[in-house]
Amino acid sequence: MYAWEVAEPGPIEQDPLRRVEKPVPVPGPDELLVRVRACGVCRTDLHVSEGDLPVRRPRVTPGHEVVGRVAARGAAATGFAVGDRVGVAWLSRTDGTCGYCVRGAENLCPDSRYTGWDTDGGYAQYTTVPAAFAHPLPGDLDDVALAPLLCAGIIGYRALRRAALPPGGRLGLYGFGGSAHLCAQLALAQGATVHVLTRDPAARRLALALGAASASGAYDAPPEPLDSAILFAPVGDLVPVALRALDRGGVLSIAGIHLSEIPPLAYERELFYEKEVRSVTSNTRKDARDFLALAARHGIRATTHTYPMSQAPRSLRDLKAGRFDGAAVLVDDGGSWD
Repeated sequence: MYAWEVAEPGPIEQDPLRRVEKPVPVPGPDELLVRVRACGVCRTDLHVSEGDLPVRRPRVTPGHEVVGRVAARGAAATGFAVGDRVGVAWLSRTDGTCGYCVRGAENLCPDSRYTGWDTDGGYAQYTTVPAAFAHPLPGDLDDVALAPLLCAGIIGYRALRRAALPPGGRLGLYGFGGSAHLCAQLALAQGATVHVLTRDPAARRLALALGAASASGAYDAPPEPLDSAILFAPVGDLVPVALRALDRGGVLSIAGIHLSEIPPLAYERELFYEKEVRSVTSNTRKDARDFLALAARHGIRATTHTYPMSQAPRSLRDLKAGRFDGAAVLVDDGGSWD
């Protein structure tokens, strides 16, 4: 099969991804072999490719927003039949026995493993996933529409929960890419007022089209104090900016797996009045199930831009440069990767 792998992490402009041909993986006893049909392009893939995240698997194949069909099953894999459509997301395995897993916080498991970081992901013709961590998918959306929901949507949902937005509250979203534009739709469906703050004019236009009350520059002040804010942009300089925009008792949720350095915070100006800063770490399988159900109920849809799988490096370059709004999705091009 053909696959992309991170030959040597480095700036995406220097082409750290290499196309390789290798055997189709053999699923382990509890795993599914999945024929990839579509794979969303996530900023975490960029962090893995550029080395912002430490190498956990040399020459890893990125990609963790995978929609595909079960091609084979390990002897102990249950819950899916060959031919079923499944989703493969970021969280790929936990130990299931530690205190975090037992209390329902499997995203904090010290022995957790991740698709496209610890294990080979979906920038390929095939990938594997433990059957217990694969997701059944609704039948009314096509592969491209579903792919971004499997990480961008799920992590946006968890970030929204962590932001503790009160009913009918005022939410600020800093950065407006794949995850934020899905999170905004969910917040709006639940009755929130949403203000978007982003550097990208196309993203601001998309935000207003989706129903945001305002859309302005990332460092601008929103038109009213915020009850909650979510930082999607991996820019530490925006942490004090977002904190200053919060009303008393407001919560800032930081959604990314990687963030540039946060500057010093002025306690009286940015943290006083019981403001809170919360991080977001991965997601649980329950988060995925809950979000997919909410997405179906509220008609949440990703704005997508498709690339053939053969153009995976270009999709990451375009992501870094902000050349598209919404989310990019790699689609199977029949193995013709010339």
